[in-house]
Amino acid sequence: MPANHRPITIDDLWSLKRLGTGSVSPDGAWTCVSVTSFDMKKNEKQSQLWLLSTDGKVQRQLTRGKSDGDPQWSPNGKWIAFVSKRGEGKDSDEDGQLYMIAADGGEARRVGQLATGVSALRWFPDSQRLACVSWVWPELTSQAAQAKKLKAEKDDKVKATVVEHNHYRFWDHWFPRGRKPHIHVVDTRTGTFQDLFAGTAFHLSPQEPDAQIFDISPDGNELAFTFDYNPDPKDFSFTDIVAMDLKTRKTRRLTTRSEALSRHAFEGPRYSGDGKWLALLGNDYSLQHNEQSRAWLFDIKSKKLSAWSGSWDRAVQGPLQWANTHDAVYFTAEDGIVQPVWRLAVHDTWPTEIRRGPDVGGTATDLRISADGSTLVYARSSQQHPPTMLTCDANGDNERVIERFNKRLLSGLRMGAVESVEVKGFGGAPVQMWVVAPLGYSAATKKKWPLMQVIHGGPHTCWNDNWHWRWNMQLFAAAGYVVCAVNYHGSSGFGQKFLSSINGGWGRRELADVEAGTDHMLATGTIDAKRMVATGGSYGGYMVAYMNGNVAAKRYQAYVCHAGCYDWVSMMGSDGYFWFGHELGAFHWDDEAQVMKQSPHHYAQHFATPTLVLHGELDYRVPYYQGMAYYNTLRARSVPSRLVFFPDENHWIVKPQNSRLWYREFTGWCDRYTASKPNRKTDKPTPL
Repeated sequence: MPANHRPITIDDLWSLKRLGTGSVSPDGAWTCVSVTSFDMKKNEKQSQLWLLSTDGKVQRQLTRGKSDGDPQWSPNGKWIAFVSKRGEGKDSDEDGQLYMIAADGGEARRVGQLATGVSALRWFPDSQRLACVSWVWPELTSQAAQAKKLKAEKDDKVKATVVEHNHYRFWDHWFPRGRKPHIHVVDTRTGTFQDLFAGTAFHLSPQEPDAQIFDISPDGNELAFTFDYNPDPKDFSFTDIVAMDLKTRKTRRLTTRSEALSRHAFEGPRYSGDGKWLALLGNDYSLQHNEQSRAWLFDIKSKKLSAWSGSWDRAVQGPLQWANTHDAVYFTAEDGIVQPVWRLAVHDTWPTEIRRGPDVGGTATDLRISADGSTLVYARSSQQHPPTMLTCDANGDNERVIERFNKRLLSGLRMGAVESVEVKGFGGAPVQMWVVAPLGYSAATKKKWPLMQVIHGGPHTCWNDNWHWRWNMQLFAAAGYVVCAVNYHGSSGFGQKFLSSINGGWGRRELADVEAGTDHMLATGTIDAKRMVATGGSYGGYMVAYMNGNVAAKRYQAYVCHAGCYDWVSMMGSDGYFWFGHELGAFHWDDEAQVMKQSPHHYAQHFATPTLVLHGELDYRVPYYQGMAYYNTLRARSVPSRLVFFPDENHWIVKPQNSRLWYREFTGWCDRYTASKPNRKTDKPTPL
């Protein structure tokens, strides 16, 4: 290894700059992206906007705020709108506000002010108006009334929430009391806002009301948005696409319900530039609850809705991006362990792969296309490289890197070798597994290495060929472990049958797949069978808890359970509580035995392997008491265990200093039980 090359550290991970979703200039010559940097000492982050020329020659900072994001290039190419919090004292923004800056630089200016804040920007074709989202009290008709109510809410000493509906909180926050996300229009010349949904029952989904779920027609006269006509949806939100005439405010439902479409959910509308088509995403929940998302096409003139990519056994990811020829869309989609860029023509049902990365292929995200159709812009990462911004021609040719934010730091690091292998998993079926090697690892040497299984969450996600900020396998390998990550039965990217294969039977197939991966590595002769650990988060945390009761105690020397599902009865406190009845095949009151056999707590009498439990108090997806119950059970059974609890984190650990502690505790616990001469008495973690 060259003298100037070294393994990655936790400080390196947080020194890397992170690029947000960009916006492309109409002529395809530039893209504007948000760039976030972190200060470990201050435990803070800052985000500014940068301009990148798509020929890769120029990289120029555009703004110098602390929280600039969501840049959107105006159709005439003159302006970039963005969301920011700025100002000081009485003039400071408490919530994100709309700002604009000239594309060639200068000072940014705030465009009006909305007390309830703005997000999710989208330009009108005239480059004089923008649509945005703001959470408002629907019964209030003026901005002054909204501002007065907002102040009263903040001053109210009673913070209780009273609800009589099914969904009232999401991820790490409660839905604001009495407020709904409405689409507004702002005139950038006057700074005046209009609530398009005022006086109606319409609102966007409260879960993630972003700009992907609405669009503006090319003539600027119509708005298409996603809406659920059920005022209190349960497990499934059968959303429709609604069109609003912006002059008359009259609406019509485009995805008209029929018996065949009664259990479909549609979202993400996108108008073609000629106004003839509306592309959208749809899920057919009549097939199964975790049916993959497909592309659908709506003919605006004939009002005909048709399944577009229905015969293609992969999940289409939005937002769909129309070609300027109006005859095809671009998107990204998983295909096994890679996520390339695809093109789907209007008269086809099967997309064409446009571009994937070198080696394994990488994971493309944040895809955008210029208005002139000349340039695709996207980010791509791999198991060995964080996300990098790239461009290519519309046909996939002439790919080039257009930024160098992390080039200097990465040039001094040496990443562990990465290999994709196939093992025979449950029932002898082929299952993919990643192997990330520590520096110095070689099958030709006689040295025995410790093994770390890293089990992904979901369960319907995938360990792609991508860079993970929170579960970084290169960082685990740098700590001296041969890291293995199995894409077990139920993982996405391998087709609907594989995805749904674990429905109603969680744990059994996935366990067989993980164990097959471990057996494969032991057969190489490079792994020390007495120095193996298994780790996982969320569903991966569920799996290691399940393994603690279903795998011989001496198989793994230790487990790490982050935000793991432990008890499917008390998991009814999750924000996704309706979903589990489908995933498990029943609710516990309908078939207790069915649920118990899939619940780790049911096997508590067999727990014997030392376990580290980590959890965040603001986690509403897997409520924190799941981790507490698991830890308390381990303590009651006198199983060596350790709890790391974060009162200021959610399902993820996202603050720099918390993350540093998380990684230190994680590897320290594993080191304690995999060291050549393990010291199981000390509670002091090994520094990372």
